[in-house]
Order: sequence, then structure tokens, then C-alpha cells
Amino acid sequence: MLRLSCALTLSCLLLGACETVRENQNIYVVQPHDTLYSIAWRFDLDYHDVARWNNIGPEFRIAVGQNLVLSGAAAPAPAPQAPSGAHELNVGRSPPPATSSQSLRAGGAGSSVPQKWLWPTAHPSPPIPVPGGGILLSGQVGQEIHAACAGRVVYSGSGLRSYGNLIIIKHSENLLSAYAHNRDSLVRDGEEVSAGQLIAHMGEGAPQKPVLYFEIRRNGKPIDPKTVLPELK
Repeated sequence: MLRLSCALTLSCLLLGACETVRENQNIYVVQPHDTLYSIAWRFDLDYHDVARWNNIGPEFRIAVGQNLVLSGAAAPAPAPQAPSGAHELNVGRSPPPATSSQSLRAGGAGSSVPQKWLWPTAHPSPPIPVPGGGILLSGQVGQEIHAACAGRVVYSGSGLRSYGNLIIIKHSENLLSAYAHNRDSLVRDGEEVSAGQLIAHMGEGAPQKPVLYFEIRRNGKPIDPKTVLPELK
């Protein structure tokens, strides 16, 4: 009972830490090291929508200082121009669509969940669900963190408040996974990773406990990771 109480307390604290305050609901000014994916993640949006609302092309290029509309209800914006002297951020081209060998495993018809998924880290106790989000996996500081599925890194950094050192991996056109509170990052933006590849080591989340916050999003919305990950033995 004591362990369960401690686990729930940790879950609540980390859930609060993962929330992001939106200072402006409609406009976001691109900051250094931002990518379209990290901005969409920050505001719980589908990156396809953000690209469409801002007339951003298929290479998803954005520039420091650029104003991005964050709502479809906002007035349509003209094709954005990079501010003078701005540094262009290029997260690269989208990977080709999933092939037939990447059969669907979960989520029903029309989902894009590649077949092979792995737990991102060894965990001595059951995962703790975070309401409205992902799961917490406890462990030891420095414990290995692995890519849960093959894909391409679309964000690696600490620019999203309360996520700590965060890695986001794109697995298909509508499926992303995230790994938060890492002690370090062993991958960079644009890097292709394989399932099970070492990408980071576990750090500390709130309240100073060794933990990995893991989340999967489909079309910008969180799904239950346990519907995709292998069943625990």
C-alpha cells in the first residue's frame, strides 16, 4: 500500500510538471532549437495542422523569429517569410509511408502503428499511467533508454519546459513517441534510429526521482502505450 501511495504521488507530481502554460493561445514565436514537431508537442497539436495553418511546405522548415498560428480558427496566414537574418531550422523530409511489412498491430483500421515495439527501458515495477498522457517507468539514474520503435529523431533538446531533456521520434506520418527527463541524449535531430537502439540514459523527474516519462501520440493525441507495447511477463 505504501509503495502504491508513493507511486501515485510521483504520478501526480510529474503530471503537473509535464503541463505547459500557454502564454498565447494563437501565436507562437519560433525560438532557437525549436522544430515544428516540438512546437506541436508543446501545445498538444498535430504537426500536420500547424504546418497547414501556416502554409509550411512538406520539408517543415521554420525560422527563428517566425510567427506561427496555433489555431485553425485564427485568420489565415500568408505563406510565412523568414525574418531578415533569421536562422533556418530544417528538420528534414518526411520518411516514406510505411510499407506492407510494417503491418498494423493496434488501434484498429486506419491506424499507423508499426508492428515491432519494445519497452524503452527495463523497469522493476509496473508502469504508472499518467492521466491524459503517457506512463512513468521508474529505475536508476543512468539506466539505459532505448528507442521503442524504429523511426527518425525529430527533436532532441531541453527547450520544452518541465520535460527536461526530451527526445521525440517520428515512426510514421501520424505516430510519434517521446522520452522525457533523460540525463543525456545520444541522438540528434534528423538521425534514423532502429528499434531497441540506445538513445539516452535515465535522469530525474519531479520530485528528484529516477524516472522515464514515455508517451506515444497519434495525430497529436496521446494513446495508451500499453496497447502497443508487448505484454509484460
